[in-house]
Amino acid sequence: MTFDPIGAPEGYRQSLLAALGDDDPAAVQAATPGLLRRLVREAGDAFTVAPEPGEWSVAGCLAHLVDGEVIVAARCRWILAEDEPDIVGYDQALWVSRLDQERDDPEILLAVFESLRRWNLDLWARTPVPSRSRVGLHRARGPESYELTFRLAAGHDRVHLDQARRALESARGLVARR
Repeated sequence: MTFDPIGAPEGYRQSLLAALGDDDPAAVQAATPGLLRRLVREAGDAFTVAPEPGEWSVAGCLAHLVDGEVIVAARCRWILAEDEPDIVGYDQALWVSRLDQERDDPEILLAVFESLRRWNLDLWARTPVPSRSRVGLHRARGPESYELTFRLAAGHDRVHLDQARRALESARGLVARR
């Protein structure tokens, strides 16, 4: 079941954690750039084809994952550097649509994602374990530690990689019928 991050913030948080399960969040996140590159390669002409009106194509999923990485980079640094900072939510659908990111060059999106992901994984690796419990105050979901934010990001990867795979399967059928 898919939860709206704005309308059902706790359900959304739990769905991301369930997607991660007991897996190592750093390992999951480290694997994502390669999985994204493979999806973009496999998509070919279907890259920007949405399965249904209002649903994201592979391009939309990639753009959203890049946005998410930008947001996570900032949130993690606020949490580690400041005392209980205010963590603002964002409307993911508006970012993708109003920034017209489905038309962005996939190589640029991949490069940005890969760079930010390396930076975020490095921060995780060098942050002392006690500091991972530092907390920010998410406006919709309440207190969230750096560790929880990092785990949520890994679950987020899995949810949207799966969404992109489903979009690609549907889009291939649509492209084949043309």
